[in-house]
Amino acid sequence: MAKKPKQPAASAPAPRAKKHGARGIVDTVRADSYEHPEAKNVMRPEAGQQATFKKRRAPKTYAYDSSLDPALSWDGQNAARERGEALIRAIQEAKTLGEARAAADQLAALSQPFLNWSGKAERLSFDVPTLPLFVHEKLSTEAIIDTLRHHRRDEQEGVMSLDLFGDEQKSIRDRHVGAYEHQGAWVNRMVLGDSLVVMSSLLEYEGMGGQVQMIYIDPPYGVKFGSNFQPFVRKRDVKHNDDGDMTREPEMVQAYRDTWELGLHSYLTYLRDRLLVARELLTESGSVFVQISDENLHHVREIVEEVFGASNFVSVISFLKTSALNSPDAKLTRIATNNDYLVWYAKDLTRMKFRQVYRTKGDLSAGVGSFDWIDLPDGTRRPLSKQERLGEVSLPDGRLFARADPTSQKPTTVFDFRFEDKTYNPLPRGWRTTQEGMARLLETKRLFTAKNSLRYVQYLDDFAVTPYGAFWEDTGTGSFTDDKLYVVQTGSKIVQRCIAMTTDPGDLVLDPTCGSGTTAYVAEQWGRRWITIDTSRVPLALARQRLLTATYPWYDLNDDRRGPAGGFVYKRKQNKKGEEVGGIVPHVTLKSVANDEPPTEEVLVDRPEIRKNVVRVSGPFWVEATIPTPVDVDEDGTSESPAAAEEYATFAARMVEVLRRSPVLRLDGGRQVQLFNVRPPARSLSLSAEAMVEASAAGRRPSLADVVDEAEARRGDRLDFTRKPVAFVFGPENGAVSEKLVHSAARESHLKGYSHLYVIGFAIQPSARELVESCETLADIPATYVQATPDLMMGDLLKTTRASQLFSVCGLPDVAIRHTADGRYQVELLGYDVFDPVTMDIEHHTGSDVPCWLLDVNYNDQVFHVAQAFFPRTGAWDNLKKAFRADYDAGVWDHLSGAVSAPFEAASDARVAVKVIDDRGNELLVVRPVSEADHG
Repeated sequence: MAKKPKQPAASAPAPRAKKHGARGIVDTVRADSYEHPEAKNVMRPEAGQQATFKKRRAPKTYAYDSSLDPALSWDGQNAARERGEALIRAIQEAKTLGEARAAADQLAALSQPFLNWSGKAERLSFDVPTLPLFVHEKLSTEAIIDTLRHHRRDEQEGVMSLDLFGDEQKSIRDRHVGAYEHQGAWVNRMVLGDSLVVMSSLLEYEGMGGQVQMIYIDPPYGVKFGSNFQPFVRKRDVKHNDDGDMTREPEMVQAYRDTWELGLHSYLTYLRDRLLVARELLTESGSVFVQISDENLHHVREIVEEVFGASNFVSVISFLKTSALNSPDAKLTRIATNNDYLVWYAKDLTRMKFRQVYRTKGDLSAGVGSFDWIDLPDGTRRPLSKQERLGEVSLPDGRLFARADPTSQKPTTVFDFRFEDKTYNPLPRGWRTTQEGMARLLETKRLFTAKNSLRYVQYLDDFAVTPYGAFWEDTGTGSFTDDKLYVVQTGSKIVQRCIAMTTDPGDLVLDPTCGSGTTAYVAEQWGRRWITIDTSRVPLALARQRLLTATYPWYDLNDDRRGPAGGFVYKRKQNKKGEEVGGIVPHVTLKSVANDEPPTEEVLVDRPEIRKNVVRVSGPFWVEATIPTPVDVDEDGTSESPAAAEEYATFAARMVEVLRRSPVLRLDGGRQVQLFNVRPPARSLSLSAEAMVEASAAGRRPSLADVVDEAEARRGDRLDFTRKPVAFVFGPENGAVSEKLVHSAARESHLKGYSHLYVIGFAIQPSARELVESCETLADIPATYVQATPDLMMGDLLKTTRASQLFSVCGLPDVAIRHTADGRYQVELLGYDVFDPVTMDIEHHTGSDVPCWLLDVNYNDQVFHVAQAFFPRTGAWDNLKKAFRADYDAGVWDHLSGAVSAPFEAASDARVAVKVIDDRGNELLVVRPVSEADHG
């Protein structure tokens, strides 16, 4: 039960004005966000520090509980047998009865029923890579609004402040040195990576064990690919076993391939491993919710119970979902279901934080329930008609009431009581109050006779709300008015209720299955800190947009200096009809009436006071990722890790074989390059393969040195000037091509006289891509970056693979920088080329035909600060546009929904960065100095 909070002073302090008021700007309606000044987190390295980050750690081993193998098979080798024999000896040798009972209890636990699956008994532990989390983007809605200050109608200028991104005022060097060593201000986090690896990183690198108050897990309901993942930003109709719907994201493909290898058996292992690590993150008062359908509900509950223990079970909540049961014309082959479930366990049930949530009784759309009598204004009382009870006709004016029992199970107050010329005795029970109390009930007309028994009149408005139970029937309609962004999007009302029940403002919420970002969205709304994780770029792209453009009510704070951690303000209020509409409601009980006491008050945690004229937006949040270290070959030909070098060598050998089987490279402009004699190079320091190509496609004319080199190589054989040698370097299988790798490969290719260098990778760092483009100038050898399609990583997941078209070249975004008449700058996204792995074609998209593009007006090579964010296809900024009404010129919102940025100021030596997010969530980044700006 929530306690009534301490009431604030009569004039509560206004929301902080530090970021806007300090500049002298007085907003009619102003943007603001919650801060969490009491919460801290360790500083994380930025993406630009990846190559020099040396604080590596060994993989973490997590051990399963050895007592959870109750198969008492006494034949052959079995850990349970050894455990059982040891417990029997402990019982025999026990010195006290307590010691014997403890051992006996453990022995009995071994014989309890348990869930077993293929692969469970073979592993007593599992290893998780311990990877750092690198910060890629820093986003702040306030910062974006701040860059648009010159569009205000009052024409007052503002300069974007770094702290709006959640940055502390430290140099790049200080942030590098302090990574994972010093504490910084809390910033909410969105992380790309396997949830198991990310949660382990939170534990090992950041020491976050015991800091998460609630974990909400919405895992795949089953092992069907199409039912769980969305491959495109704007495509939600995903079909199972359809190659066209198969995502081409390397992280997603690898996760799917590795995770579901054994079907349901792998699914159970997947869930148990993540629950075990998640448990380490929870506070002692924390809770975990696992959302699941009836398909695997029974298995999931057994898995969660195995990790958290049967004694920590809280509830299985059933809730209605929005999808239709069946088409009206569909032929039913079984009973239809339209509900899913929440499996709820506590870290420690005896210490679990719980806040009761309530629903309003006044909603009588589904009938009146037990409140089936009415007290009319003329003093008469009558039962409701059948039509009135079912809501088919309107109810007359009056007070609904239920006929409650005035007796209790304990016969402590037994006496005769006379009412309406009849004497009543409660035996074998007792009255719930004294004789004086019964007299007061009579005086206040709270007693009523029904079927020869005495009843207490309990009015519907005695307590305007009623607690929610384990069945939530109100989640099927009305709660899913949010635009559906993701194929398996969870309704916000469901997550909101879980957060309200188990957390307080300022607490930390974790969602290892981001999806459309509902948990992060709701946590942000209710003043909770949050971390959300996904292994796919598509949901993170959707969640980024959802959070960046969201608006929320400003809930009044008890103490602005503490932020949400100080709690919200709740008040008792009534509307003109006398209905309770505030966050504090009176609870009139038989006891309070009988004793003539003021009613107790209950706090509705989801109904705090709202302040007007403040547009609350999401606080700053960072996009982070677990980036596997690129394979960089040192000068002596060795790698940083022998194991990594061996793994890379195996991968390189596979790629050479792929090139042999698919010897056609598709380049820009419709050109194709045919490869001959593909083979590993001899005694190479950094190159991965070499081949021959037609001289016309080699990239330059043969020089005299080329002729001499080839002549020496062939030792006098007939020279073939129609073909020239080219070199290849492969990026890592699970990471980005690094600048160092390109530099080493280019230098070696030039020294050995290759005519062209092809850099092949699944991803490439921006600085490495720029080096590829300038290789001919800097290293005297032309180079081309070739995109390897993720089909190469899919193995046999796809039914068909176009083996001859596994490589393509995708162009970088084409941007233009222009001077404005008043000396500022503007950036226009002209378009970009993207490879479609389904059609195997290069498609050109104009700047107005992208899901999202982002602008950093002062890129520092370390992290991307989003100064302006554009969503050309949608009205994503409409909420803010309406909220600010006439505060900004209409043109500013046109900019944010188009391909031309709003004007901005920049130093003459600054560089701007443009990041394009395509339909698959992939990111294309281009960096340009403002000195290239055209006057126009």
